[in-house]
Amino acid sequence: MTPTRTAAVLLGGLALVATACAGPGDTGSGQTPVDGGTFTFAIGSDPGNLDPHMSVLSVTGQVDKFLYDSLLELSADGKPLPELAEKWAATSTTAATFTLRQGLTCADGAPLTAADVAANIVFVGDPVNKSPFAGLTIAPGTKATADEATRTITVTSGAPDAFLLRNIGALPIVCGKGLADRKRLAKGESGTGLFAVSEAVPNDHYTFTRRKDYAWGPGDWKAEPGLPDKLVLRVISNTSTAANLLLSGELNAAAITGPDRQRLDARKLFHADYNAPLGEIYYNQAAGRPGEDEAVRRALTQSLDLAQLGKVLTSGTGKPSQGMVTADPKACAGDTITGNLPAHDAAAAASALDAAGWQAGGDGVRVKNGKRLTLNVIYGTQLGPTMAPTAELFQQTWKALGAEVTLKGVDSPGLSQVLFGTGEWEVSLGPLGLALPSQLVPFVSGPAAPDGTNFAHIANPTYDQGVKQAAATSGDASCPTWIAAETALIKRVDVVPYVDSVIPIYGSGTKFTLSQGAVLPSSIRMYAK
Repeated sequence: MTPTRTAAVLLGGLALVATACAGPGDTGSGQTPVDGGTFTFAIGSDPGNLDPHMSVLSVTGQVDKFLYDSLLELSADGKPLPELAEKWAATSTTAATFTLRQGLTCADGAPLTAADVAANIVFVGDPVNKSPFAGLTIAPGTKATADEATRTITVTSGAPDAFLLRNIGALPIVCGKGLADRKRLAKGESGTGLFAVSEAVPNDHYTFTRRKDYAWGPGDWKAEPGLPDKLVLRVISNTSTAANLLLSGELNAAAITGPDRQRLDARKLFHADYNAPLGEIYYNQAAGRPGEDEAVRRALTQSLDLAQLGKVLTSGTGKPSQGMVTADPKACAGDTITGNLPAHDAAAAASALDAAGWQAGGDGVRVKNGKRLTLNVIYGTQLGPTMAPTAELFQQTWKALGAEVTLKGVDSPGLSQVLFGTGEWEVSLGPLGLALPSQLVPFVSGPAAPDGTNFAHIANPTYDQGVKQAAATSGDASCPTWIAAETALIKRVDVVPYVDSVIPIYGSGTKFTLSQGAVLPSSIRMYAK
């Protein structure tokens, strides 16, 4: 498995968190839009391979959002909007059709055909290609056929999908030359979106140029004054540096977490916000790992003051998690967390480990059958400056419980490599960002890494049975079953979500809206400073 097959890590993870809203601040109201400008946007880490079918990293998803359109967009209330498709229908959980708009072209000027779109869907649905979207948004074995005369694509899902229309509609679409040579896609070429690549310097910056032939967009979009001609994405991992550059005017936009938000809010900068998971715990349940034992997972969780951890992680701005899907508006509303995790009780946690056979050794580290209770804890550095002190609080708590704890901070690709490649970890603090409950399935069930995306080696029969039932029911009617299935994961301490956060993307001299956690290219407007 390649490192791009990764779990969702906020600000460097899964590009599936949904809608957002604008916050207070200078939206450019009363100012004159500026044509022909340059929009400079900070991204937290390098996006790596830009092939939109081979990475679910959120940073890659944001970059690809500028280059590749999908069949549908989402409105603020979660309703589908036309993008590449002008019409669509889903007749069941396994069948859907999409009709393309007229006159769609690729970044190289070639026409986008219905056959191209069908080939996109087939590629992702073919397990041989090992796309991380297979099983995530598109069921393995999904087929698609094209009718060029009517510009219609007919899709047959490889398995029942309660959210078939939305999942197929969200797939980034690439053009024919990219399908024939995916090395082009790795460089961001063969696009269908508003911008095209003009320069790429990995780990430094990416420059895109607006396509003058682009005449479509979400809903009834048309080009308006203030749309930039050039886009520069600068790789800036330090949020304080990004905040400084926003205030100096050297950046137009950046996602800022942690205490730097106070400086930007004081200057009344415009921001658009999205809801995201920030605090989640996964225990490696592979054979021979401490987390294989539910009693150990439960005791480790019970020893933690999750409310205090949440305050440190979000600088006091977070809210307790209520479910794995944080995107608003939620496809399925419900609280799967409250009352289903063990309450904080350090003494009870110690007693539970005693009962499970983990006895304190001479140096205070617990031992069972000659094996020390060793925990390698990994976390994503791209999550912001509060992640390291939060990880240190985990370390202090578990050391007091009798564990030997080693912390390892890694960037987004590094986290992917450990989770899906080496497997050398006991606890991961990297959250999953999800827009639909069905998107959780391949990460907590099915083949384990490195053969699949089930990175924590979870096997929960109650969840698996619930998922099977939910997937066979269309839309809202499936929600009670999805919620019950997710609750089964929480009760067995397979996943421990504890705090969510509102993530602002600040703007200076610009305004924009967000879609699926990313800046919507067609919404960007530049203003004179």
